[in-house]
Amino acid sequence: MRRFAAMKESVTLALDVLRRNPLRSFLTVLGIVIGVTTIITIGAVINGLNSNVLGQIQSLGSNTIICFRFSWATLGRLSPEILQRKKLKAEWADGLAQLPHVIAAAPETQIENYDIGAGSSMVRRGNLRAKNVILEGDTPAIVKIANFGLARGRFFSQMDEDRRAAVAVIGHITEQTLFPHGEDPIGQEVLLEGEVFTVIGVLEVQKQALGTGENPEDNIAIVPLSTMRKLHPEADDFALFVAADSTQDMPIVKDEVRDYLRRMRRLPSDKPDDFALLTIDTFMDFWKQISNGIFIVMFAVGSVALLVGGIGVMNIMLVSVTERTREIGVRKAVGARRANILAQFLLEAVTLAGIGGAIGVFLGWLLIFGVQLAFPSFPAAVTATLVILGVSVAAMIGIFFGVYPAWRAARLNPVEALRYE
Repeated sequence: MRRFAAMKESVTLALDVLRRNPLRSFLTVLGIVIGVTTIITIGAVINGLNSNVLGQIQSLGSNTIICFRFSWATLGRLSPEILQRKKLKAEWADGLAQLPHVIAAAPETQIENYDIGAGSSMVRRGNLRAKNVILEGDTPAIVKIANFGLARGRFFSQMDEDRRAAVAVIGHITEQTLFPHGEDPIGQEVLLEGEVFTVIGVLEVQKQALGTGENPEDNIAIVPLSTMRKLHPEADDFALFVAADSTQDMPIVKDEVRDYLRRMRRLPSDKPDDFALLTIDTFMDFWKQISNGIFIVMFAVGSVALLVGGIGVMNIMLVSVTERTREIGVRKAVGARRANILAQFLLEAVTLAGIGGAIGVFLGWLLIFGVQLAFPSFPAAVTATLVILGVSVAAMIGIFFGVYPAWRAARLNPVEALRYE
């Protein structure tokens, strides 16, 4: 009970210091408030992005392998040597589909402006125009591999592929642009690349990993690969999608796919792969590198503010020791030990820093809440772990920077302290 009473008295004294000197106290904890607010805000955004990105990655399927001439999950620029690798051939998908543990394989190609992350085609319906549309060519086998959720209609069949049928499955944004008044697009004709196409399906809204605006992946037109080759013979940069029969067989399938592609590439045993095999683990590891890097950078920025705040706490505690020198002398004269004085001032420092941390947590949450009100799809989530982290970091700052003033107060000579004016 005595310890609890002493602790309560120390907290009360710390709060009294805040009340008596509000401006000085505000400036003291301002650095901690800014630092904790930064950590909470960035942590919340990364939590939201993690949920979005990992959800989108997992929608790829844990038994899917993507083969391409270079990796899509790479930080920095690719070397000219890698960029000049020979392209994969669409016909190789037929051979991949025959491998023992493969249930389906399909080639895919897109016409897209990768510099701006959008398409470069236009789809027309009367006076209505859908611009920057991604044009994609697929075979019917892709539905066995990728998750093409259809809002309405159907995907094209093998007969459509064999006949080079002028049929298209369009995205949500493309539909809204060409059919703005709620008309049923199924069976309607549109102009794509100057050719008349019949809309046979509409995709569901695609999940967006990053950003809060329109998803470029929703502005898309998917046509049979044979039709795509007729429209754009130059579109020959293929990705090959492969579905393994089970997640457990993924290592075996990767080896089989690698061996097959090396044979098709005619690579000798002493040469490295000149292609990339991408799986769900590849993209998850890539995103973790990015998110960890972002958090480290922003934590470093927040740490600078926390350091400034810690120095402020130490300064106000040193001033407090000076102002209360006579009080310390009286307390020692009536029997207070060094440990009591040390604990009192250390607890005051932690209280000051903790209040700054609590304000920082509240402001961080308020900031995220405000942004989400303005942009409902903004990816962010303030978790209990973040709140505990913010308050704990502030408390540790108080302990670290409060030790010296507390030690100085505890070391005061009681006789000299009583004489102090």
